[in-house]
Amino acid sequence: KRGSPPAAPAPRDHLVWAIFNTLYMNFCCLGFVALAFAVKARDRKVSGDVEAARHFSSKARCYNALATAGSVVLPLLLGALIVTGVIHLSKLAQESVGFFTYQFSGSDDEDQ
Repeated sequence: KRGSPPAAPAPRDHLVWAIFNTLYMNFCCLGFVALAFAVKARDRKVSGDVEAARHFSSKARCYNALATAGSVVLPLLLGALIVTGVIHLSKLAQESVGFFTYQFSGSDDEDQ
């Protein structure tokens, strides 16, 4: 006995991830865009339009990934730039202190 083929699973709407990105990590409003597509995906899934739900779900996942990556990578990059800038400025300050200080020596051999 053969039954009907199993139906494809309903697409995920990524709504929780979109809400999290909208509230906590809204980099360039990408979290809000992801939320809009997640709500559209959920509406289409409820109405039974699986293909449209899959399309909007894919867009929501993409914008969620971009928002998360932008909100995680950019602060790390900014922190790395600040650390390297502080290191560079401290070395520059040490070199300039050595350049602008005049050391008096006890011997006058150089004057003769």
